[in-house]
Amino acid sequence: MKSFKLLAIIIAVTAVASCNNSGGEEQESLALLNDSIIVNAENLSGLEFDTAQHRQMQGFLKRNLAMYRGMRQHSLDNSVSPALLFQPLVNPDEPGTRDYANPVAVSKVKLPDSKDEIAFMTVSELSQLIRNGDLSSVELTKIYLDRLRKYDDSLFCVVSITENLALEQAEKADREIAEGNYKGPLHGIPYGVKDLLAVKGYKTTWGAKPYENQVIDETATVVEKLEEAGAVLVAKLSMGALAMGDIWFGGVSRNPWNPEQGSSGSSAGSASATAAGLVGFSIGTETLGSIVSPSTRCGVSGLRPTFGRVSRAGAMALSWSMDKIGPICRSADDCALVFDVIRGADGIDKTVINKPFNYDFNKDIKKLKIGYLKDAFKGDYDNQPNDLEVLTVFDNMGVELIPVKFEFEDIPVNSLRIILYAEAAAAFDELTRSRVDSLLTAQEDWSWPNTFRSARFIPAVEYIQANRYRTLLMQKMEEIMGDYDVIITPSFRGGQLLITNLTGHPCVVVPNGFNEDNSPTSISFIGNLFDEASILLAASKYQEATGFDEKHPPLFME
Repeated sequence: MKSFKLLAIIIAVTAVASCNNSGGEEQESLALLNDSIIVNAENLSGLEFDTAQHRQMQGFLKRNLAMYRGMRQHSLDNSVSPALLFQPLVNPDEPGTRDYANPVAVSKVKLPDSKDEIAFMTVSELSQLIRNGDLSSVELTKIYLDRLRKYDDSLFCVVSITENLALEQAEKADREIAEGNYKGPLHGIPYGVKDLLAVKGYKTTWGAKPYENQVIDETATVVEKLEEAGAVLVAKLSMGALAMGDIWFGGVSRNPWNPEQGSSGSSAGSASATAAGLVGFSIGTETLGSIVSPSTRCGVSGLRPTFGRVSRAGAMALSWSMDKIGPICRSADDCALVFDVIRGADGIDKTVINKPFNYDFNKDIKKLKIGYLKDAFKGDYDNQPNDLEVLTVFDNMGVELIPVKFEFEDIPVNSLRIILYAEAAAAFDELTRSRVDSLLTAQEDWSWPNTFRSARFIPAVEYIQANRYRTLLMQKMEEIMGDYDVIITPSFRGGQLLITNLTGHPCVVVPNGFNEDNSPTSISFIGNLFDEASILLAASKYQEATGFDEKHPPLFME
């Protein structure tokens, strides 16, 4: 009898999830999502949550149900396959042979008298000082180590200062350069990494209390590539717990322009430390805005590369089909220098393929076909004046801007968020089942603990359906982007942030002014798959014409 009762409940749950109701019928269906239904559903999955967690989940489960219904309002042809083994190229071809990076030529740099001024110099400027012997790597490293110690109490952006390793690497860099073995523009430059990248001998906390003392016995490929280029690791920087927001077990990482405000996230410490002149550059990651958002808040330049450009070996996984690693710097040109080092396959992360990076700052910007996401600039929204002024700057450069629309009426884009939810829940399955998720600082409805628990009820069929729609989204984006080299867009409008993170397209975000509270604002440049060069060129030319990248938070310039 008990089994028949359970079967009846299963049928009822299936009916709720499968029917396409409206009005009162829909409200009645949503009402069925009560404690009893959740308890029986979790029994089927071998899970057990308490009553408070059941109540907390209900709102999220209802929202997920709305997403399922959003997908079912459209039809899918049987020939559409899911993007389960994610490859962003719709029609992959052989890697090109040309491969070069030609950043902006820096005029002769004079060593400033002030250490604070030195701390805010770009990688291009610092590399010239180091190569010419005007500044040693050890001297520069000590400047940043002192600033990390001095300002972390204000910014809460540091997890570990890697002083011994940094001084060892800096001394090695000075020896190599003195011997005539100069490795390139990152040689001797101190940097920091988001604390989801493993470094042997140091904690890798993922910003989360349950992993506060975790030591991973490997070094991430990105860190190894930077070490091979002669860069100097001075710190592991804070991140929102398990790559969400700016709240971590050490507090809230702060915005150097307004320390009363969080730095946003999840690459919270990377953006904060770079903006405050605590590192020469930093490494962040993005799944859904985690480079774009903190770079915007802190007024720095960030590059989210194409999915499959940079190895994630040694990095915490949140979403295997969406995670990306990229640089956060004081200029787009610096992003190009760092990206040129960290890109490329390593034989470990099988999603990474080698493609050329043909960045040339001297290329005529007017040779690029540049569009702008017209509808996203419309309406009355915060930062609109700054965004519209960007278009004026390009017009003054003689660039013809072409209006573009993102039209995806037959694709339920917002519903595809369940891909991230499901993959993230799988990545932290043990954390959820062990109930150790209660140790995470953030416990709101939108926080990871509740998201992970709720995502356990996403049907596998719906996850696959979402990936099939993702295939259509990729195809549509390929059609749109095929006509342009660059598309300019407000950083958080037009749905482009979700769309491009799902399709794997690259984005450069740079500061474009300040709001009424004197906090930085930003503009974004979207490019074709594996064409970071074009968007970096557009962003660099914009920065050359405006100079917002040369402004720094006054509280950290004594």
